[in-house]
Amino acid sequence: MQACARAAGERLPLVRAPARQPLAQSFVKVSRLSSLHETNRVVSCSARVSENISHKIEASMDHILPASQDHVVKAIDAINGGQVIAVPTDTIYGFACDACSAEAVNRIYEIKGRIHTRPLAICVADVPEISRFAMVDHLPHGLLHNLLPGPVTVVLKRGENSILERSLNPGLDSIGVRVPKLDFIRSIARGAGSALALTSANLSGRPSSVGVKDFGDLWPHCSYVFDGGMLPSGRAGSTIVDLITPGVYKILRDGSSREETTAILGNFGFVEAS
Repeated sequence: MQACARAAGERLPLVRAPARQPLAQSFVKVSRLSSLHETNRVVSCSARVSENISHKIEASMDHILPASQDHVVKAIDAINGGQVIAVPTDTIYGFACDACSAEAVNRIYEIKGRIHTRPLAICVADVPEISRFAMVDHLPHGLLHNLLPGPVTVVLKRGENSILERSLNPGLDSIGVRVPKLDFIRSIARGAGSALALTSANLSGRPSSVGVKDFGDLWPHCSYVFDGGMLPSGRAGSTIVDLITPGVYKILRDGSSREETTAILGNFGFVEAS
């Protein structure tokens, strides 16, 4: 009994429960863990997005090729397949397609956002080819060979014997013709066996392109973009001269070669239209 009484009278040792953390502190820790998890998720997601973008960029770069003779056949195949390509010239970068393909020509207008009443020029491989597409009999012998190849567009009458489709520049009986002083584009025209419709590689009303990055937003619309580096002649484009009237010339655009062009024409007895 005494033992029981002592036991009853003794104070039992206190057993402390684990200390509880304040609610706010627990919330902070949970929040930190949640934030860390969210950060890791976002980083992982961003990494996947970046990887996808990189793959898309690499895929889009597959059709960006050097403007070298090694790739002329690809360009010819694209032209003969009714596609639009981007190419360097001796002045600025241009969009080119088969001038005798109405569908391809319309595609160029769509890419540029250009109204169909604004005509396109054509590009041929060699000076003697011009007579297949335009009238040249009224010009002095040797004149075209002095002007071309070079940064000049000569405007001539088509004539009844022109093999150009009438869907190119409908309603006009004239055509601008180029023979650029650049082997790459001339090789394409020669291999395609036709004239190339040619216009500047840019949205209508925008500055001309002297490097492929100048029209990077339009790359996806081209079968191929052929990179010839930065072109040194500036953004003026070719000099456009009307040679329809015998013995008379009219400069329609100064371009990059006005002085040289007028000097040559003067040597052949041409006078400028008043």
